[in-house]
Amino acid sequence: MRKQRLIILITFFVLAITAMAQVESDKEVTLDEVVITGTGTEHLLKNAPVQTEVISGKQLRNYGARSIEDILGMLSASFDFSESDMGSRMQINGLGNSYILILIDGKRIHGDNGGENDLGLIDPQNIDHIEIVKGASSALYGSDAIAGVVNIITKKRSEGMLMENSTRVGSYGDVRQHNGLGLTLGKLQSFTNFQWQHSDGWQNTSVEDIHQTEFLITDSRNKTVNRHTNWQISERLTYHIDNNLQLYADGSFYWKRIYRPSGKYASTDVHTYDLMYRNASAGAGAKLNLSKTDYITFDVNWNRHAYYYLFTDTTLTDGYYKGKLTHYYPYFPTQQLLQSDQQRTIVDLKGVFAVPYNNRLSAGMEYRYDWLKAPVRVKGGRASANHQAIYVQDEFDMIRWINISAGLRLNHNHMFGFRLTPKLSAMIHTGERFRWRATWSQGFKVPTIKEMYYQYVRKMVGTYLYLGNTELKPQTSNYFSLGGEYNGHGLSITLTAYHNSVDNMITLVTIPKSEAPGEYIVEYDPIAVRQFRNVEDAKTMGIDFTARYRIREVSMGMGYSYLNTRANIYDTEENTLKRVVIDGMARHKANLFATWNHRFTPGYAFGIGLYAKMSSKRYYQINGDGKGYNIWRINTTHDFGRSKSMGYSLEAGIDNIFNYVDRTPHGLHLGTTTPGTTIYAKFTIKFSKGKRTSNKFNSNLKQNYYDEED
Repeated sequence: MRKQRLIILITFFVLAITAMAQVESDKEVTLDEVVITGTGTEHLLKNAPVQTEVISGKQLRNYGARSIEDILGMLSASFDFSESDMGSRMQINGLGNSYILILIDGKRIHGDNGGENDLGLIDPQNIDHIEIVKGASSALYGSDAIAGVVNIITKKRSEGMLMENSTRVGSYGDVRQHNGLGLTLGKLQSFTNFQWQHSDGWQNTSVEDIHQTEFLITDSRNKTVNRHTNWQISERLTYHIDNNLQLYADGSFYWKRIYRPSGKYASTDVHTYDLMYRNASAGAGAKLNLSKTDYITFDVNWNRHAYYYLFTDTTLTDGYYKGKLTHYYPYFPTQQLLQSDQQRTIVDLKGVFAVPYNNRLSAGMEYRYDWLKAPVRVKGGRASANHQAIYVQDEFDMIRWINISAGLRLNHNHMFGFRLTPKLSAMIHTGERFRWRATWSQGFKVPTIKEMYYQYVRKMVGTYLYLGNTELKPQTSNYFSLGGEYNGHGLSITLTAYHNSVDNMITLVTIPKSEAPGEYIVEYDPIAVRQFRNVEDAKTMGIDFTARYRIREVSMGMGYSYLNTRANIYDTEENTLKRVVIDGMARHKANLFATWNHRFTPGYAFGIGLYAKMSSKRYYQINGDGKGYNIWRINTTHDFGRSKSMGYSLEAGIDNIFNYVDRTPHGLHLGTTTPGTTIYAKFTIKFSKGKRTSNKFNSNLKQNYYDEED
């Protein structure tokens, strides 16, 4: 019944916007936004050979987002998110975190927590727009980019002086603070960004999963999302030596603490320590313009992500300490125990050159070194891996109505040797309104050092032993997509079909105790042993549809994603492979929006937006499926105009208008982790002085942000 209502609603919406497109406005959606993610080079969105989804700055301002999870989960139908202490569990078109590459200004985000991403590193107030490319992109970006790439483009400030403050408050003690300071001193530009976030957390249910407890527990203190606080300070310096050479340096520090409640049930909610994270990054680079079309870039980036237990009570714990197995080592309140310290260094050299016969050649090389220190989770306490790669890509427009992009990457890993990953994309435009795109690409992902070396004990009702596996093989994939796009008369429509097959998928499986190290079995006497294994191959296939219509001050649109998956999982009891769906898959997902913006006076502009996110049930292999849901949201914006140097704005709205809450017991799968209806407001003030300076390094392409108009 829910599925039928979803389909009816989507059908009605498509018919409505199609009808409107026939009666008013011949203003075209030009799609003259500049994108870079699909090819690593600048293209107008309408001319990009690789299908790219863009969440624009105007959409972000109309929406009034709480977080990057909020943005992607509500404004794109392809994403699924669930919040947790360890980070955000994310899916795109059926594949999870470890297959999605997240970039900030083209650089890898670092902050993995047990296979989940700490997206609190991203300040939503500092986002200019977001580019999303689905499917394998390993030819350009290397390992990890199998499901897709999310590139978050930050705002670039060039005023003589800029000061901005934004404060957002909402239900459940949610407070978000953003401060920015920008300075331009001759050829030197500086921007300092500070963000602070806090939430009291929330509890959707106090009932525990009976399968993970000794008896039924109905008064657990475990929360769906625990109380937490995090802050980050970052700095970027840019120096323009002349019109052809630019240097930059940047750095950041991030701190987060998760406060876990202490209950009375030893099997579920007795927590004697909080979780604490410390991230840091530093980078430097240069860009040299050789001509209007040719340039060379060089970047060096270092990232660190450290994860600790911060003890709140006297605790006896066993495990590894300084690389050696210990038994019942005492810890006292305020003491810290390092769980993992991940560090990564990436060196990248890239050149883009115009060559004869309408060709544009990109070539580069990359060196990457990953290092892990985990005294309690890695035997010996340390592990490392290094990767090298060279890549080349050619874009050619020898025929006026077709653009072809072909790329090839040669990867080398010190454990797994050499691997070639190709990619081929083509775009055909038939007239001014219709474009067709096709892509074939291969993906490649080496096992992480955690998957190979991590080992730890988890105590619930009994002891569970988790093991890494040094015998793992790299994962590979083949991705195919075919899509069409219509753009005209205020209406933009895209339809894309895709198929993604992944071989040697890595997953945790339960193994016989006889296959685990004997000393662990004697010491811990686990009730189950789980290990990372190459036991799966999987296929995902589906259709993504988007429609958007704009007339005068009104914009509306929708997205729909159909997904089907199948995977082969090794059944240890029957010693055979069985076919299942990929955990977390929802066959039908959709999002809707409608916005109206109007400037009543020079000193006041008003905007209102209605948004919806819908999903059918999510399938899981064990313990039942996640419930389907639909979430509705309304947001208002109030721009109080700008004086010569000051600007003020207010946002206020209601999220989850109809108060949907998933009360599934702890330990079982959730359709969504929303706490129910929340009310929020955000006030922003900006001070700027000095004329904006031109940046010779900005795109030379004509930009007409049709949806950025006030």
